[in-house]
Amino acid sequence: MSQPPAPNSKSIVVPLVVAALLGGGVAAGVTTFVAGGDKHTTTVIRQPAIASAGANATSRSNVDEGLTAADIYQRYAPGVVFVRSEITQQTDNPFDPFGGTQKSEATGSGFVIDNSGDILTNNHVIDGATDGSVTVQFADKKTVTAKVVGKDPSTDLALLKVDPEGLDLKALPLGSSRDVHVGDPTIAIGNPFGLDRTLTTGVVSALQRQIQAPNGFAIKDVIQTDAAINPGNSGGPLIDAAGRVIGINSQIETGGNGSQGNVGIGFAVPIDTAKQILDSLKNGKTVQRAYLGVTSLTIDGQLDALDLPVNHGALVQSVEQGSPAEQAGLQAGNLQAQLQGQSSSDTVVLGGDIITKVDGKDITSSDQLAQLVAGHKPGDKVKMQIIRKKATKTVTVTLGKRPATLQTG
Repeated sequence: MSQPPAPNSKSIVVPLVVAALLGGGVAAGVTTFVAGGDKHTTTVIRQPAIASAGANATSRSNVDEGLTAADIYQRYAPGVVFVRSEITQQTDNPFDPFGGTQKSEATGSGFVIDNSGDILTNNHVIDGATDGSVTVQFADKKTVTAKVVGKDPSTDLALLKVDPEGLDLKALPLGSSRDVHVGDPTIAIGNPFGLDRTLTTGVVSALQRQIQAPNGFAIKDVIQTDAAINPGNSGGPLIDAAGRVIGINSQIETGGNGSQGNVGIGFAVPIDTAKQILDSLKNGKTVQRAYLGVTSLTIDGQLDALDLPVNHGALVQSVEQGSPAEQAGLQAGNLQAQLQGQSSSDTVVLGGDIITKVDGKDITSSDQLAQLVAGHKPGDKVKMQIIRKKATKTVTVTLGKRPATLQTG
């Protein structure tokens, strides 16, 4: 289920553009997303100032207040690893001398989370890697083969496993992203451009951002930071002032100038998101998520001019073919309108169902609708109150399992 980026009220499905489709080879460590209708790009990176750590209620064992950046680096940089993956991709060229495959190397970062050899990183760092082709290098330059034990494309996270025997593993303490505040100091440690264990500092610039996972689905509650993050940092830790990991560095905003370097806007997947799926990753299980199959638009004051029958809810913009929403009879409209003062690419589809309640709870935004759906499991039945052509009705939807990739038309 795709929902709108945090700064906007409109649901926008951002198409994934693979580098190979642009006529060039796949650059090692870089994949590019192009937002439909926009001139800027957001680059998924294979790869921040220290003060009070805030009111984080996480256990403070093995962490201290008032650490300097140097303290944190000395203590935890040995737990940050350099990840290399040999990526094999299928090509569509029948005359390819390499038998329809193309090989490249992806590099990024990761960090040790326990003494048994578990290492957290980004899924796009190892996506497409062949068995036995993923290696991790530690601070002492020791390099070992890592096994990919679990991955979740929808959050762009993956878990690697190394044999701990003979390794001096330095696990990083995991904090909580729930208690992070704008202005809190941050530190990123990673391997930008192959420069191993580089430290950069900054602050939390914003919260509750939304980015696109490589499979097209939205990752919510993302932390924005101005700590310098570049290709190679991806999968590395974003750390608070007490040395706790609060996020996994994943993407950067490039500003649309064609550069793949840092412009002061980086995004980290919240560590709480990783914690929610960690058991599944450790057990090699596919993370199961409930799926409705609509895009929707928050009804608020910006839509007053449309004279809708209600002043709250989620206006259905599209319904995925074959989705639980379609099977339950939910309908999208077919009349496109443009809001005054908005660009020509910012259109609203009118005439569709308005979802006003889910299991008796009032819907005030598209994000809330997504959160309520996410709180269920595939197969759960939910009752939705909808407004259709000014008439109120209730439909029961049997939620499905989220597909591997978001269908965009």
